[in-house]
Amino acid sequence: MAEVSEILMSVLSTIRVPRPGDRVHKDECALSFATPESEGGLYVCMNSFLGFGSKYVERHHLRTGQRAYLHITRTRKTQKEDENNSGSGDPPKKKPTRLAIGIEGGFDVEREQYEEEVKVVLFPDRQEVTKEDLATMPDVVRDRVMLSINGLMAADSVSHTLQVQQWDGEVRQESKHAADLKQLDNGIKIPPSGWRCEVCDLQENLWMNLTDGKVLCGRRYFDGSGGNNHALEHFQQTGYPLAVKLGTITPDGADVYSYEEDDMVLDPKLPEHLTHFGIDMMTMEKTERTMTELEIAVNQRVGEWEVIQESGTALKPLWGPGLTGMKNLGNSCYLNSVVQVLFTIPDFQDKYVSNIDKILDEAPSDPTQDFKTQVAKLGHGLLSGEYSTDPGDDPSAEHRDDQVGIAPRMFKNLVGRGHPEFSTNRQQDAQEFLLHFINMVERNCRSGLNPSEAFRFLVEERIVCQQSQKAKYTQRVDYIVQLPVPMDQATNTEELQEAERRREEAEAAGTPPPPIPRAKIPFAACLAALSEPETLTDFWSSAVQTKTTATKTTRFASFPDHLVIQIKKFTFGLDWVPKKLDVSIDVPDTLDLSALRATGQQPGEELLPEVAPPPLMTPDVEVKGILGSHGNEEDDSLYSPLLSPVLDDSTVIQLCEMGFPLEACRKAVYYTGNTGIDAAMSWVMGHMEDPDFAAPLVLPGSSSAPGTTPTESVSEEHLATIVSMGFSRDQATRALRATSNVLERAVDWIFSHLDDLESMDVSEGGRSEGASEGSRDPPPGPRVRDGPGKYELFAFISHMGTSTMCGHYVCHIKKDQQWVIFNDQKVCASEKPPKDLGYLYFYRRVAE
Repeated sequence: MAEVSEILMSVLSTIRVPRPGDRVHKDECALSFATPESEGGLYVCMNSFLGFGSKYVERHHLRTGQRAYLHITRTRKTQKEDENNSGSGDPPKKKPTRLAIGIEGGFDVEREQYEEEVKVVLFPDRQEVTKEDLATMPDVVRDRVMLSINGLMAADSVSHTLQVQQWDGEVRQESKHAADLKQLDNGIKIPPSGWRCEVCDLQENLWMNLTDGKVLCGRRYFDGSGGNNHALEHFQQTGYPLAVKLGTITPDGADVYSYEEDDMVLDPKLPEHLTHFGIDMMTMEKTERTMTELEIAVNQRVGEWEVIQESGTALKPLWGPGLTGMKNLGNSCYLNSVVQVLFTIPDFQDKYVSNIDKILDEAPSDPTQDFKTQVAKLGHGLLSGEYSTDPGDDPSAEHRDDQVGIAPRMFKNLVGRGHPEFSTNRQQDAQEFLLHFINMVERNCRSGLNPSEAFRFLVEERIVCQQSQKAKYTQRVDYIVQLPVPMDQATNTEELQEAERRREEAEAAGTPPPPIPRAKIPFAACLAALSEPETLTDFWSSAVQTKTTATKTTRFASFPDHLVIQIKKFTFGLDWVPKKLDVSIDVPDTLDLSALRATGQQPGEELLPEVAPPPLMTPDVEVKGILGSHGNEEDDSLYSPLLSPVLDDSTVIQLCEMGFPLEACRKAVYYTGNTGIDAAMSWVMGHMEDPDFAAPLVLPGSSSAPGTTPTESVSEEHLATIVSMGFSRDQATRALRATSNVLERAVDWIFSHLDDLESMDVSEGGRSEGASEGSRDPPPGPRVRDGPGKYELFAFISHMGTSTMCGHYVCHIKKDQQWVIFNDQKVCASEKPPKDLGYLYFYRRVAE
């Protein structure tokens, strides 16, 4: 023991006590998914507070020289079956009565199911020091080490913080309308019972408007149950903001909803507001479930396999390499589904999994913050099979359907950091996350293999002026094919019309509506809608020097190795309210898109002159530069800073009335050339995620701030990203300058100005690098792979729910000719894969 004491004394200066703000990783290994519950436990460095599994702690010791680690092991407590346990295998829990986590009455926290054991371990000989051993050591050693141990154990782990362990979903804010709510003196008095909707006579899910006392039914749910939206429609007609749910009123309060604030709220004056309509809170009794109780019921059902199993079939659980489940971290099923599919693609396997040892050896001092390390860790966790063993082999396993799986906490934190949506625990759109992740891969693969190239392809757009019959060709890069859903092409139109007729009759009679059949849309019709010519009105033709009509056709200029197809089920109604199309599409197992290959300029076809439309400007402003000029060394902008745009005020006002920021509305109108509300609205919906969405309108190439110049330095990170796509540094620089240094806009700009870039001969430093005096090679385009347009389906992601912001995602992947369903932690053989109900489809090229 004296020897151990001397070792501790020698490393005492490296043992730190956690301070507020320190990141303590005591629940998960930085390089694998080992946890304190894993075999061998977790070793937490007592200097950096990074955690390592038994497989990787030696590596960290050798790289850093750190010797003192806190070894944490957790053993599952033995618990008797609770009489309320349904046999699901979950430990007995109290029935939650509060929509909260880590709060009395809320959902249980899993940590309480384990017993912990901690000890100090000294490397390289792995000498163990228990708390009892420390008691016999000198005070200076014992006190310092115990302070560190106690600090580590008391500190909030990073993973726990990310999970928001203590969360209360019942905390509501006071409504801004409550204090001065207007109530009409209309003589209405509400009886204590026997309520009915004043429009359809429904007797449940009823809400009383606190302004005029109208009793109306609530919203209709996605399955047709609930109400008929009459309370909501009443608000839309009158603007009266607050309503109380009848049947939830008790002396302690009631459910109050604010339509304008779109949330459950508090009404401090609720007794007074109810008394106005003859309701005495003190005598009321609860007769309906509150919204909180309804949400709790939904949350308790989230993990039930029966909810999403295929046609009631008992599915066979699977385990092994490539069959690893992923824990749901709270609405993270969108992420789970996407990465499960990505790591079946050879490019991602080769980049991140095949050379994982090299990646881990080159990892920075804090690997939890390194993109490549965390993606490699995730890929290895999914494909190795280390976390996908048959629970039947473990005598402590409580049921065979659950595998250990992995919890991608570090990965989710890293890829979502700084993003307004993916950094939250809210449900997200799987397609948006896929593009977000591809963008991160692009930024982090500036050299070497770039796996996102597997999806990258070129789109050719051909626009023909109908007056002159001259054409214009442009190319852009894309990663996903967005397939429209032509509802008018449904093959069961008569069935849908009959169902709508019965629904209207039921609504008029005040009876529950009948089930609505699903529209059946042929895949060929979706493909035809994508490829058919689009009519462009108000197209400015350089041939006739005026606005006219044109047609635009879209074709593939290249075919990627892996093709992603998004079915555009999520759309907007006439009131711009998001809605989901309930459709069944006969998506084929094999796909031949050869007929959609772009052909380029046709023999004898004339091109539109390269003349840009006249600039938007006020008549009394001097025109210093002409829109579309290529510039010179002093001014290489495409727009003169002195041009003052004239915007269609009516369109700007319409957009502002929809709730969009003024500057965003001005940009939408400007960048769509005053062509109307539809074009401007499309621009808004396509740029809402831009970091400068609400920033003031800055003309491309002009100064974005006082003192800036056209030759202002651009972001090296943005430059490297564009260069990694195959463009020269000069081309990337020009694109960034023309778009105020905004990466996403620069990428769009560069693909729409390929012809301009070919004529570039002057850069910020003079002549372009590598250019000869007499000639110049054509500038390289984006690196794209090309080949036959024949594909086979190997995966699809499905969504259940009424919106991308809610519901649940699962994915099906074809492995060894067998379809497998991945539903978070559940991995099973699929008996009837619902290929007609998918949202994202993944195809791979068929080798000829």
